[in-house]
Amino acid sequence: MNELLIADDHPLFREALRGLISRLYPSASIHEAHNISSLYALADERSDADVLLLDLNIPGAAGFSALVYLRTHYPQLPIVIISAQEDPALMRRAVDHGAMGFIPKSADTDTLSCALEKILMGEIWLPKHAVQTPVISPAEVEAAKLLRELTPQQFRVLQMVSTGQLNKQIAYELGVSEATIKTHMTAILRKLGVNNRTQAVLIAYQLGLQDMESPADF
Repeated sequence: MNELLIADDHPLFREALRGLISRLYPSASIHEAHNISSLYALADERSDADVLLLDLNIPGAAGFSALVYLRTHYPQLPIVIISAQEDPALMRRAVDHGAMGFIPKSADTDTLSCALEKILMGEIWLPKHAVQTPVISPAEVEAAKLLRELTPQQFRVLQMVSTGQLNKQIAYELGVSEATIKTHMTAILRKLGVNNRTQAVLIAYQLGLQDMESPADF
């Protein structure tokens, strides 16, 4: 392994994981991201890395949105989910959305080493109890397909809308005008085939980590 990316918001976990990876692969160059913005910037700069270890709960992400975005825009970058969540159905959904594997944060060194070795050889790795879990639903497949039609900026805008942010808040964070955000929203609604923000968010919620209540009107 030459280069590995870690995306997790917990400094202590990143430090522990970096130390473990350094022992397993002493020559590997390791780069880190702590939120969705720094993750996307890192992926843009180092899309030829050997593997990305991604925490689904990294700030700014919503469910499998970051995974779907990365698989769409950086298809050559192998992504492995590393998470404290250990639901077998969640693990299988991650693979169905394009992850090369799902490693629980509770995994020991031998398990992590074995998983990475197989993934670097191009194989899918899941804990044994998750292998036979049913595939994702047709509705979730369709939602992912629709979201892949969005440009990177449109995808980010929808992610922010999904977390309840207003146009002016999104504009401030992205460093653009509120009018630009409104233009993005118009394009998002058209591409998703919906009429309002709430319907767009409901499609995004299909990629959530669990069943979620319907969002309030925006």
